[in-house]
Formats: sequence, C-alpha cells, structure tokens
Amino acid sequence: MAELPIARAAARRPLKVKTRVPAVLIRAAQLLAAVGKRTIAVILFLGLWEVAPRIGLVDRTFLVPFSEAVKALIELARDGRLWDNTQASLSRSLAGFGIAIGIGVPLGLLIGWYRPVAEFLGPLLELFRNTAALALLPVFILLLGIGETSKIAIVVFACTWPILLNTVSAVRGVDAVLVKSARSMALPAPRLFAKVILPASVPTIFTGIRLAGSGSILVLIAAEMVGAKAGLGYLVNVSQQNFAIPDMYAAIIAISVLGLVFNQLLVALERRLTRWRPAAGA
Repeated sequence: MAELPIARAAARRPLKVKTRVPAVLIRAAQLLAAVGKRTIAVILFLGLWEVAPRIGLVDRTFLVPFSEAVKALIELARDGRLWDNTQASLSRSLAGFGIAIGIGVPLGLLIGWYRPVAEFLGPLLELFRNTAALALLPVFILLLGIGETSKIAIVVFACTWPILLNTVSAVRGVDAVLVKSARSMALPAPRLFAKVILPASVPTIFTGIRLAGSGSILVLIAAEMVGAKAGLGYLVNVSQQNFAIPDMYAAIIAISVLGLVFNQLLVALERRLTRWRPAAGA
C-alpha cells in the first residue's frame, strides 16, 4: 500500500514528449547564423555611413547619408541612366575579360608545360607583369584613341597577367606523383596533359580568373574617367564635376554591387567545374 501514493504522484506528472526539431529548421538556423556573421561588419559600416553625416562627424556636403545615396540610385535607375552606363561598362569589361582568358589560359598552359617556351618568354613576362596597367593608359589612348578599343585593350592587359601567372603556377604545381603514375601507365603526352595536368590545374586557374574578374571592373572604371561618354566610371566623374554628390555615391554603390555579383558568378562557376574535388575537411 506504501507504493500507492507514489504511483498517484507519478500519474499526476505531465508526460514529457520528446520532440525532434526538423532538419530543415536546423539548417535554416545555421544558414541565418552564417549569413549574420558574414554581414555584421557590412551592416555596421552602412550604419556608420548613415549616422556620421547626420550627427556632424563629417561634412554632409561631401559625404551624404547612405539612405540619400540609395535614393539617388533609385532615381538613376528610374530615368535609365544607371542601366545605360552599366551596360556600357559591362560590355567593355566582359569583352576585355573574355579576350584575356583566351590569351592567358592557353599561353599559361604552354609556358607551364614546355620549359623552352618559359625560358624564351620569361624575361619579357617579368618586364610587363611589373608594369601597372593604369600607368600605360596614356599609351593606349595615344595608340588606339579614346574610343572603345583603348578601354577594352587596357582591360585585356590588366586581366591577362593574373590569369597567365596563375595558370603557369597551376601547371608547375601539379603533384609529381600523379604525373609519374600517369607516365608509368604509358600515357602519351596529349592524354597526360588532358587527363592529369589540366584537371589538377583548374582550381588555381580559376583563382587567377577571379582576380582578373575584379580587376577588369576596377581598371575599366579608372579608364572610363578619361575621355569616355558612357559607363559607370564616366558617371562617377561627371557627377563629381557637376557636384551631384548623391549621384556620385550612387554610382560607387552600383560599381560595388556589380563587382560583388560578378565575383559570385565566377565562384559558382568554379564550384560547378570542380565538383570532383573533395570538400575541405573531408
């Protein structure tokens, strides 16, 4: 009979039901936490940009609040000026970037694979790789004029070097054990290159392509400030000259967003082409 009160007390207790949190919710929470960690610095920067002109830390005449720059960006988008100038910059940047890939990757593979070619072209490459692209802008303008050709040419020059040098480094950095193993199987040189060297080189080559992608926009913006009639660089320059400061900052925001989107597209393409690689830490 002594066990009866204990049994009654146990009956009164609410049953604890173990609930499992869905995996989708766990992943969503992890994703939000990761995004929060990555964006907190950007949010703090934009908050400082918004507050500093309003409380007088900087002269509002020369640094407008972030919200006013966004309003100017919306106005530029509405009247079509933003799209027209972005389209001009994109066409020049993509043209120069594509030509640079067409030059840098094959030439880098050739230099990295054939030592006589490297010995022949090495001194010339060392000379030009240490020459800043913007330092040659007046030369390109004198030789090619102030039209589209000179702007695309300066992008080609600036983008070729990171692609070329990373491609050479990629070919020379292929694991020697892989090469020896392939040669021990009597693979001919073309198949060895196609089946071993090229796949192993893709990640490093894409590092150079990503560097060139960001450089293509930065160099072009500077080139568009000299003798251009359209483009985001032209928009920044003409807004500064006309003292349309909100428009100037709006164009700068557009350049930053364009560079970020371009880089993310290249990252996505790199992941697609290198899916065979094991994940980090695996």
